[in-house]
Amino acid sequence: MPAARPAASRRSFRSSRSFCSFRCSFRARFALLLSGTLLASGCGSGTTATDAAAPAEAAGYPRVVSDCGHEVKITAPPRRAVSLNQGTTEILLSLGLADRMAGTATWTDPVMKGLEKANTGVPRLADDMPSFETVLDAEPDFVAASFASTLGPGGVATREQFTELGVPAYLSPSDCVGKDNGGDGDGVRSEPLTMDTVYAEVRDLARAFDVEQRGDDLVAGLKARVEKATSGIDASGVTLMYWFANSTSPYMAGCCGAPGIMTRELGAENTMDDTHEEWPQVGWETVADRDPDVLVIGDLTRRSQTAETAAKKIEFLESDPVTKNMTAVRKKRYVLLSGQAMNPTIRTVEGVEKVAAALRAYGLTE
Repeated sequence: MPAARPAASRRSFRSSRSFCSFRCSFRARFALLLSGTLLASGCGSGTTATDAAAPAEAAGYPRVVSDCGHEVKITAPPRRAVSLNQGTTEILLSLGLADRMAGTATWTDPVMKGLEKANTGVPRLADDMPSFETVLDAEPDFVAASFASTLGPGGVATREQFTELGVPAYLSPSDCVGKDNGGDGDGVRSEPLTMDTVYAEVRDLARAFDVEQRGDDLVAGLKARVEKATSGIDASGVTLMYWFANSTSPYMAGCCGAPGIMTRELGAENTMDDTHEEWPQVGWETVADRDPDVLVIGDLTRRSQTAETAAKKIEFLESDPVTKNMTAVRKKRYVLLSGQAMNPTIRTVEGVEKVAAALRAYGLTE
């Protein structure tokens, strides 16, 4: 759980006295964090939270990653990372770091294609948001999250709580750069998100784990895919609307999150561009009035909202009297995306590819 872990295997680390001292120190600090009272135990060596020595820093470390107004200090390449959201999980897996992950959580979809084998070796702590205690039981030495709602007040824990226990905690810049996460919704963006911010996250995590070249290679591959998908496309005049979830009061994408990246890359227009809210909930009358040419629909496997799957969404659209006469519904112009493609993640590139291909197939591009 401390930020620095020796290069020896987990088994040898567990068998050493240093692990006993470390674990007792961690448990003591955890108890202090929860109760405000210092609790110390000897664990057979007489070591307490106040006298346990921190492991030595690794060569080339410490490294500091600037993140959302914080400086995350990492004193050794993480060996037991926990990812609290699917977005950060898929970046770590794409960087070839499955063997350095102690757990994942908060999933909306099956893992990205090509990562299935790597993912099977990483424990899933929870399908949804795990408890703080569950994460600590995984003995993390690094924690990463995609959203402030996960790593922050009301989430698993705040970054300060992890830091007090010696665990560096990293939050994706996509959820804070040009974004205000105050209030009860999914945040408000003062400026449009770009893929450069997503690429910055890839490079941050690669640097934290001392695999910078892998990060550069991953970013280069993603950029090439965007360029290929958008080459020669002109969707000006085409209107889109992005429905993530909920059939009672649907979450539709505002101007400036991940769907905004797709829209701008293709030269199209989002009919909800007049709101800077990330995912405002609107009425179906509003949706019908704005009558987009194409509906981009989240095809989710989670079960926390109504109409999560694309099939359920389409069934609703084609039977509800308010929506069944919309242009996109009558002409069955749907684009089905994973939830992760509609979030600010490396899979936003997948969204660009699929929306571009659909617009071409529907004959809506020049």
